[in-house]
Amino acid sequence: MLKTILIVIVVAIVAVLAFAATRPGDFVVTRTAQINASPEKLEAMVSDFRQWGAWSPWEKIDPGMKRTYGGPASGVGSTYAWVGDDKVGSGGMEITKVARGREVIFDLHFIKPFRADNVGRFTFEPQGAGTKVTWSMSGKNPYVAKLMGLVFNMDQMIGKDFETGLANMKAAAEN
Repeated sequence: MLKTILIVIVVAIVAVLAFAATRPGDFVVTRTAQINASPEKLEAMVSDFRQWGAWSPWEKIDPGMKRTYGGPASGVGSTYAWVGDDKVGSGGMEITKVARGREVIFDLHFIKPFRADNVGRFTFEPQGAGTKVTWSMSGKNPYVAKLMGLVFNMDQMIGKDFETGLANMKAAAEN
């Protein structure tokens, strides 16, 4: 009887591990908001890392985190690094592309709580008197992340932060 139970447990574990291996190798998290401000104003809020304090959800989670800025004040080559508590971890970003009033792309490197290299993107699309802002992050989905994804929904977890950030951006831009 014990042998049968152990075989069933081993088969179940192997099945879960095999199923995790079939998950997608890449991920994308995307959220969108309508903001009553010009694309140029919103792009300026994103392409200058010093302005992220007004809207970034992580800035508010750990106000005491250490921040380091480098490169130009804004735009391509501008960098931002942080070291924070367990909730925000540590890492850095570098803006790699700015299309004035249309798009900002940046490389995002996490060091803690886990290593990851992703690409972040904001797009700004004029709509009526305002702008449709889309915030996305994409990257590779290594096996450990695939396994964790069976228990934790990364889209929902990160998506909530994006939704908070876009709501903060809306409040900051519309005031």
